[in-house]
Amino acid sequence: MNRRQVVAWTLYDFANSSFAAVIAATIYATYYAQVVVGNVHGEGDLWWGRLISTSMAIVALTSPILGGVADRAGIRKRLFFAATYLSVGATALMATVEQGMVRRGFVLGVLGMVGFEGALVFYNAYLPDIASRQWQGRVSAYGFGVGYAGSIVALLVALPFVRVGALGWCFLSAAALFGLFALPSFLVLPEDRPGQVGVIEAICESILGTARTVRDVLTFRELRRFLGAYLLYEDGVNTVIFFSSIFAARTLGFGMAQLIGLYVLVQITALVGAFLWGKPTDCLGPKFVVVCMLVLWIGVVVAAYFVEAQRQFYFLAAVAGSGLGAIQAASRTFMATLIPKGREGEFFGCYAICGKTASILGPLVFGAVSYILAGNQRAAILTVGVFFVMGLILLLRVQAGGPTGQAGEIIVGTTCTRA
Repeated sequence: MNRRQVVAWTLYDFANSSFAAVIAATIYATYYAQVVVGNVHGEGDLWWGRLISTSMAIVALTSPILGGVADRAGIRKRLFFAATYLSVGATALMATVEQGMVRRGFVLGVLGMVGFEGALVFYNAYLPDIASRQWQGRVSAYGFGVGYAGSIVALLVALPFVRVGALGWCFLSAAALFGLFALPSFLVLPEDRPGQVGVIEAICESILGTARTVRDVLTFRELRRFLGAYLLYEDGVNTVIFFSSIFAARTLGFGMAQLIGLYVLVQITALVGAFLWGKPTDCLGPKFVVVCMLVLWIGVVVAAYFVEAQRQFYFLAAVAGSGLGAIQAASRTFMATLIPKGREGEFFGCYAICGKTASILGPLVFGAVSYILAGNQRAAILTVGVFFVMGLILLLRVQAGGPTGQAGEIIVGTTCTRA
């Protein structure tokens, strides 16, 4: 394991967490729904749900193609760079969005989210390159843990601007942190493998190869089962992330500065959770960890329906945060153990399809339920629990995801056997 590359890789998680924290999860999400659109009767929930779902639909459609192009043409790092700085640029321009600029805020939100999520396809594909199998669980957890530290830093930098009402500077500071701390990844991570074909030919092959990749994924029974479960429960996770601050602001009366404090609490507990569950992911297996976290998240969603006081929500947020890093890191490790060598980009593209396709339905459901019920966010959050329950049921059927520190698992035909 190359420690220098691992550090650079984890620093990217530190970098992009400024977007995740300031834009997707707290300040821009709440500002767009509550101020730019207005959310008296759930209109802001509806528009934010549309923004997220549109972004994820674009990522879901393009991820496998771009992943294939990255592998075939040997341009993974260049695509990684382009997607990253598309998001950085859109984030900076969000400083120009004012009340009533619904469409401008929508377009910039979509561009920022597409760049942010699209870059993760290439970022995730580096994991098998920089860490041996027995270390992948811990390295994945380190990335998420450092990412949560990045979220805390970004929110603390934004806090003084929030207190004086200069929200535009929050978005500019997030863009600066993202752009600056992403640079080590492009300088240190392994160089691209030599391209087999030119870019145009790679695009054509990737379009045709996407169907083959999906067919190949479906051939591997345990991979197919895992991705089906992941599609459902990740939908629930992402929906909670995208709407938690809006729920806290509208239903529980949190102010913007309080939201930052709430999210910092979540990041601290998520950081601790990611590191604490990293070794169990290797020793007990990613499946064990994901199952535990799904049970926890089901309890969190049910409790959120009944919560009345802000102090109760702080406690609930801390509990949810403790499982956030663990479920994401363990899921990424689970996927890495099932991918054939040399097809990381393509298969992580399919991984992105499941995660982002899942993120299309959840935000739409939340936004629609809130709007139909005149802003009843309690009922909307309860519907998210269905995704966790269904994901758990499907995951229990997966006959893989055992300890990664033992002999590697080899996928043969439609079964998963021990080497």
